[in-house]
Amino acid sequence: MVFSNDSLITHFPTYKTFLFDNDFQSFFPEIFLIGAAIFLLVYGVIFSTSPNKNYPLLIIPVSWLSLLACVFAFLLLLNSPIQNALLFYNTLLIDDFTTFLKALILFSSFFCIFMSLDSFKLESLNAFECILLLVFSACSMLFLVSSADFISMYLAIELQSLSFYVVAAIKRNSEFSTEAGLKYFLLGAFSSGLLLFGCSLIYGFTGVTNFSELAQIFTGGTQEILTTTTSLPACELGMVFLLVGFLFKITAVPFHMWSPDVYEGAPTPITAFFVIVPKAALFGVFLRIFLESFYDFLLPWQKILLVSSLCSMLLGSLAALSQTRIKRLLAYSSIGHVGYLLAGFACGTIEGIQALLIYLFIYIFMNINIFALLLCGMRRETLQTVPRIKFISDFSFLSKTQPILALTFTITLFSMAGIPPLAGFYSKAYLFFATMSSNLYVLAIVGVVCSVVSCFYYIRLVKIMYFEGPKNWCSFSRIPVENALTLAITLFFILFFIFYPTPLHLITHKIALTLCL
Repeated sequence: MVFSNDSLITHFPTYKTFLFDNDFQSFFPEIFLIGAAIFLLVYGVIFSTSPNKNYPLLIIPVSWLSLLACVFAFLLLLNSPIQNALLFYNTLLIDDFTTFLKALILFSSFFCIFMSLDSFKLESLNAFECILLLVFSACSMLFLVSSADFISMYLAIELQSLSFYVVAAIKRNSEFSTEAGLKYFLLGAFSSGLLLFGCSLIYGFTGVTNFSELAQIFTGGTQEILTTTTSLPACELGMVFLLVGFLFKITAVPFHMWSPDVYEGAPTPITAFFVIVPKAALFGVFLRIFLESFYDFLLPWQKILLVSSLCSMLLGSLAALSQTRIKRLLAYSSIGHVGYLLAGFACGTIEGIQALLIYLFIYIFMNINIFALLLCGMRRETLQTVPRIKFISDFSFLSKTQPILALTFTITLFSMAGIPPLAGFYSKAYLFFATMSSNLYVLAIVGVVCSVVSCFYYIRLVKIMYFEGPKNWCSFSRIPVENALTLAITLFFILFFIFYPTPLHLITHKIALTLCL
C-alpha cells in the first residue's frame, strides 16, 4: 500500500513514499536495538534465577552485550539504504537531521554505559535491568527524533520518561535515590500532562496531529484554514503548553526545580546518562515542532525562549557559585548550558540552529569527559574504596596524587568555561555571533557575562586540585581502562577540534538548511 497524502508530498518535495514493507527496513536500527534489549532481558531472567548458577551478577555481561548492540545499531544507521522518507502513515520520518541526532544519541549512550562499568561494581548496582532500561530509553529517543506526529512524539517521550523514573530510584536501599525517583515521577508526570493538554488543544481546533499539516494550516496553504476567531488563539495557547512541557523536560528556568535534587540523588552512572543523552533527543523534536509547525507563531514563542534563556544562564551561573557538592554544581552548570542552547534556538535562523547543533555536540563531549572522571573510584585515608566523589573538596591535591588526571580535568573545565583555544570556546563564540546577527544583543551580552561568572566556579575546582590541602587524605584508585579510553578520546577532541572544525561545520549547516527551508 502506497501513501497518497498529496499535501505532505508537496511540503516535502524531496521525500518519497515507500511501500509499507520498506518502513521496517528504514527503522531497522531501532528494531534491532529493541530486539536486542528484549533478548537480553530474557537472558538475564533465565540465568539470574537458574538454580545451578548460584545467582550470578549479570550486570557486567549484560552491559557488554548492550554496548555491542549499540555499536551494531550505529553501523546499521550509517548504512541505511533510505535517507529521506515519510514512514508508517506519516507518523515518522527520516532525513539528515534525524540521522545526525540518532548517531549522537547512540554514541553518547555507548560511552555512558562504557565508562560506568567499574562504577556499577562500586555502587553495588547489581540489577541488570538498569542497563536494559537505559537501552530502552535510548530506543525511545531514536523514535522521538523521527517523530512527525504528536501521537508518535508523546508515546516516545513517555517510554523514555517511564524508564528514567525507574532508574532514578534503582537503589532501593538509599533514601536519596528513592526521593530522586519520586520527585522525577511527580514533576515528570506534570510536564507530560502539560504536553498532552497542548496536543489536545491543537488537535481539537485543527483536527490534525501531523507537524507538516499543521504548518500548512497555519500558513493558509490548505483549504482547512482556521475560520473562527477563537481557533487561532486556542492553537497559540496549545503551543504555549507544549513549550512549557518541553522546557520542563530540558530543565530550563523557571521549570528547573527538579533537576538538582534528581541529579544528586540518583546513582552517578544514571546521573551521567540524564545529563548527557536526553538533551539531543528533546532538542531535536523541540526544533522540528517549532520551526516546522509553529514558525508562523515565531514572535510569541521567541519571547518565551528569550526570557527562559536569560533566566537559565543567570541562575545556572549564580546558583552554582555556592554549591559544595559536585553533582549539584554540575546540575546548575547544565541549566546554564541549556540557556546557551535556547539562545541559539531563539534566533530562529539558519545560523542560530547551526550554532545550537555545534554547541550541543561539543557539550556532550565535555560532559562525557567530566563524568568519566567522576565515575572513577576513590580511596580515603583508611584505604577504603568509596563509590564516587561527593564534594568538590574531594579533589584536593589531585595534582599531587594523579597529575595527568588533574591536567585532563583542568582542560575540560577551561573548555566548559569557554577559554580559548578549546572546543567550548569555539561553540560559545559561534553561538554569540549567531545571536548578534539576529539582533539579539542583550542575549549575547548576558551570555558573555554569565560565561565570565561561570569561570569562577570552574576555576575554583582547579584551585582546589592544585593549591588546597585535603582535610581527609583521599586519592583516586587505579583508573579503569574504560574510563581512561573515554578520557583520552574526549580530551583529544576538546584540544584539537578548533584546528579543524570544518566537517562538523558543514554537517550542521546542511542540517540547519533542511530544518529552516
